[in-house]
Amino acid sequence: METDAQRPQTREYLTAGGVRVLRTATPVDPGRKSDVLDALVASVGERRGGVLSSGMEYPGRYSRWHMAYVDPCVEVVARGRRISARALNTRGRVVLPAMAEVMRGTGEVIAEEAGAVCEVFVPPTEEFFTEEERSRQPTVFTTLRALVDLFRCDDPHLGLYGAFGYDLSLQFEPLRLGHTRPDDQRDLVLHLADELTVVDRKRETSHRMSYDFIIGDTTTVGLPRATEHTPVAVAAELPPQPVPGVYAQMVRDAKQKFIDGDLFEVTPSHAMYGRCDSPVVFFERLRETNPAPYEFMFNLGDGEYLVGASPEMFVRVSGDRVETCPIAGTIRRGADALEDAEQIRTILSSAKDESELTMCTDVDRNDKARVCVPGSVRVIGRRQIELYSRLIHTVDHIEGRLRPGFDALDAFLTHMWAVTVTGAPKTWAMQFIEDHEETPRRWYGGAVGFVGFDGSMNTGLTLRTAQIRDGVATVRAGATLLYDSDPDEEERETHLKASALLRALAGDEQPPVAAEAAGEPLPGEGLKVVLVDHEDSFVNTLADYFRQQGAEVVTLRHGFPQRLLDELSPDLVVLSPGPGRPADFDTAALLDALRERDLPVFGVCLGLQALVEHAGGELALLPEPWHGKPGRVKVAGGRLLEELPDEFVAARYHSLHATPDRVRGFQVTALTGDVVMAIEDPATRRWAVQFHPESILTAGGRAGHRVIANVLRLCRERTAPAG
Repeated sequence: METDAQRPQTREYLTAGGVRVLRTATPVDPGRKSDVLDALVASVGERRGGVLSSGMEYPGRYSRWHMAYVDPCVEVVARGRRISARALNTRGRVVLPAMAEVMRGTGEVIAEEAGAVCEVFVPPTEEFFTEEERSRQPTVFTTLRALVDLFRCDDPHLGLYGAFGYDLSLQFEPLRLGHTRPDDQRDLVLHLADELTVVDRKRETSHRMSYDFIIGDTTTVGLPRATEHTPVAVAAELPPQPVPGVYAQMVRDAKQKFIDGDLFEVTPSHAMYGRCDSPVVFFERLRETNPAPYEFMFNLGDGEYLVGASPEMFVRVSGDRVETCPIAGTIRRGADALEDAEQIRTILSSAKDESELTMCTDVDRNDKARVCVPGSVRVIGRRQIELYSRLIHTVDHIEGRLRPGFDALDAFLTHMWAVTVTGAPKTWAMQFIEDHEETPRRWYGGAVGFVGFDGSMNTGLTLRTAQIRDGVATVRAGATLLYDSDPDEEERETHLKASALLRALAGDEQPPVAAEAAGEPLPGEGLKVVLVDHEDSFVNTLADYFRQQGAEVVTLRHGFPQRLLDELSPDLVVLSPGPGRPADFDTAALLDALRERDLPVFGVCLGLQALVEHAGGELALLPEPWHGKPGRVKVAGGRLLEELPDEFVAARYHSLHATPDRVRGFQVTALTGDVVMAIEDPATRRWAVQFHPESILTAGGRAGHRVIANVLRLCRERTAPAG
């Protein structure tokens, strides 16, 4: 039986401009949710529409949600100071007269066809505006604000969805243009979406929101929603890829500007290209391989698509609260969580990366101070870490409260464009960008998202984005430059940022990291290891490391009957770490038994100490215990640590130790200061390390795994059959 929660819910209300709205919210069957969304995504590949999704959840910043729409009834487009509204179906013809009426009061009407299209030109004004009022200068946003006021209501989903281009800023910050803009460039494309599906992944609810409009004696009720199909992309030749070194030269040019005092920081970009036969396939692949807070696909009509996975919020407004999350500071992801931790430590220790973000946040706070209540602008998150498929970023989170008389569009315009994609001082940085980038940015560095008729706004910066036309995807990437930027390193960073999109375009998946080269036998295959447990807390992980290398492992608690050595006939005996001293476990008796049988031995921590004492050496106590802490191991020769760096980080858990002058019968092959870290005696096939190869602190570069592999290889050299 259908419950009330499963039935469509209809609400009727009147907007501020006198438009009567009928909204029907229909729950989507949870079992069909994926099918419904997949169908919408596929439809957006063929007709105007959009998909907005959040694939990341960072508490307090981003939550997981998904929405999609197709067949919007009206399209709003701006080219320079010309802005038009055009009906896309018969439903749009009902709505357009009311939109045209408010548009006429914002500029000069240059084209109008009743019920079909209205276009106005908003001329610049000679009137002087204070900086506090600069967002109210006559621009295409004057018209956009009038349209929002027409539909103003408390509905959280009804609004305009789409993209804002970089050149919109020219209406507020005139620059000396160095490039002719293409005839097909549009600076703004927004859709009045009158049916959309919204999925709240956190609450696990989804609804299809359908809207009808009643204007005077006309209504959209019963009219079809379908719009025309968009042109099919035609494959074209790819433009030339950027020439190596050109971006690095831009960095050098910027460094001179820093010296001259013209700039504090600047974020130039350059374009790279890939082929895209299916924006839908590309979008799904990108969402899977590179989740981001702002994932999107827009079919903008005229054969143009925007597909992206942006990491950065631009402006989000809810009520009077304004939020931004500027990103500055980038480092490559590690191979695993442990290497990620090292990279995070590196970036948080970088004065250069901290300066980048500090300047961005100071500019961002300044942008908010123009329209926010005095004292309300504050940093609520500082140098927070965000992890993406290939990159780690540091992020600040800033909020403010709008002063009475200002709205979401004021908040949006006062930040145009984000310091993280321009620089500081902002106007001078934008002039540098215009003078040095080879082509106009178009959508890059602008924004995508939603202008709500309830006064809200949610937009992401147009980063990690491909603009697709005629089967060619243009991907732009930049880097934030400071005086201490390294030109070649910054150029490499731009290619790293673009790599997630270019790989997704090519369908190229990153191969998994393998412990050994594919097709080669593991070093422990066919070998049997007896691991002696000295009541240790890490013995099972140590056993696992040997098993990962293909060895068969049997673990025996210390004090086992020596006859088991004959019955098991191991190829290698491993002495585990443990508490106390070697004498606590009578390791001397065991080592005598192993020598009688000519069995190779590998010792770890306590195992090394046992071998040192058994050979006549002496042990001492450290000035203070070193437990669960890293040590820098310097390799001094031998074969046990072959293929490891000359110096690497390893875990230490010990108080007892040996010094080189007190070791007998072994070659000392690694040290940390004057503490022995590795010993070898190839003649008797005895090797040992003081550090713990199985610890996460020894995982960098798979150092611990390499040590175990080397032990097994050395053991195999004597166990291999002759000839």
